[in-house]
Amino acid sequence: MNPPERDCLEPFSRAILDEPVPTHYVAPKITFTRVEDPESHLTVFNAQMIISVGSDAVRCKMFMGTFTGTAIQWSSELSDVHVTSFAQFAKLFREQFYENQVKPPGLYDLFNVRQREGETLKDYLN
Repeated sequence: MNPPERDCLEPFSRAILDEPVPTHYVAPKITFTRVEDPESHLTVFNAQMIISVGSDAVRCKMFMGTFTGTAIQWSSELSDVHVTSFAQFAKLFREQFYENQVKPPGLYDLFNVRQREGETLKDYLN
């Protein structure tokens, strides 16, 4: 059985590509430049999409529209992937940009904290 046809530069399945974006949709007012925490970006995106109540396919298209720079390049390189759902697309996004997630400081982070010469104790503690 042959895989469903799809555009060579798109990671999305034909079903996602063929789903029209309703004319009343407003693109989310966020962008992902790779500096932001990917989990926070997904949370804000999902919050904005709750208002629009769209299909899974529309969510994929709208999410891709929030990318800039490296994220756009990454998404264009997904042409070998057959994305069929927003959950799958979000998982791929998380895996790719995981290193940007905000990590809580650990105990080892305190080893490099030193009071500089001439620094007041108050400034050091702040």
